[in-house]
Amino acid sequence: MISLLLPVILSCLLSTVFAAPAPILTKRDNSQATTAVSDATIDGDFVRPAQFSRIAYCSTQAVTSWQCGEPCAAVGNVTFLQAGGGDGLIPMYFIAHDQDTQTIVVAHQGTDPENILSIANDAQFLLTDLNTTLFPQAGQGVQVHDGFQKTFERTADGVLSGVQNALSSTGATKVLVTGHSLGAAIATMDAVMLKMNLDPSISLTSTVFGLPRGGDQSWADLVNSNLGTSFTHITNQNDPVPTVPPEFLGYQHPQGEVHIVSANATGATQTVACPGTENDNCSDGNSLLHVDVANHLGPYFQNISLSSKACPF
Repeated sequence: MISLLLPVILSCLLSTVFAAPAPILTKRDNSQATTAVSDATIDGDFVRPAQFSRIAYCSTQAVTSWQCGEPCAAVGNVTFLQAGGGDGLIPMYFIAHDQDTQTIVVAHQGTDPENILSIANDAQFLLTDLNTTLFPQAGQGVQVHDGFQKTFERTADGVLSGVQNALSSTGATKVLVTGHSLGAAIATMDAVMLKMNLDPSISLTSTVFGLPRGGDQSWADLVNSNLGTSFTHITNQNDPVPTVPPEFLGYQHPQGEVHIVSANATGATQTVACPGTENDNCSDGNSLLHVDVANHLGPYFQNISLSSKACPF
């Protein structure tokens, strides 16, 4: 699996070589001190999103039948509602009702390293104007990763209508949006779209894993202003994916990073909250000369790795 991920990483890194002219930004210094994240916060806020992100890597058949082995068993009392994609060009997503927390869950699969169409979504790395039809409150001048937006657009209408129908039919008042890698980028766009379109009384949280940079400073500002502290992006040790596309091409992360500094064999982690954006004490301080591609898959918390390895078929 690690060797299969290399084309995905390379497709991102190639943006530093073949990108069209873009603003050369001076890297801002952010060395604000991190703060420790407690085990209670990890268990209460981050483990369940990781479990749902893992399920998104199982086959469409396994997810729609909710027969995905340990990944499905780990989340308990959940009812599958809707799925889409699953053909590489459109990575699989699902919507489910988490009855234990009365939450509608949207989870997106990440890049399939064995599918060239899926890898191509990452490789379309130039900045392009945000689709203001799907983001009517965004205004002009916001730019995002071209490939991520195109992938998001292929499922956006289905996700929005599916979540609206799920909220109506279940009576749930909370929404969780999650995903890993490419799925994290799509989930972030989903979360902003849903926040703009759902009733303000709906509590929306987005927790994503291994998020690559998805747009320019205006996009980061839009994420921050709409999601605020309800958005968290988890980065793992020396994972290179959160450091691409590079800042000098105009890309910026939103706030909300939580960084896993280290993890042991039991699944325990040393985890810190990273104030501001592009914090040098977290993933932005990683050197591309000392990356560990395996960290992209995890394990994140409680030995949860984000791939299809735990899925039965």
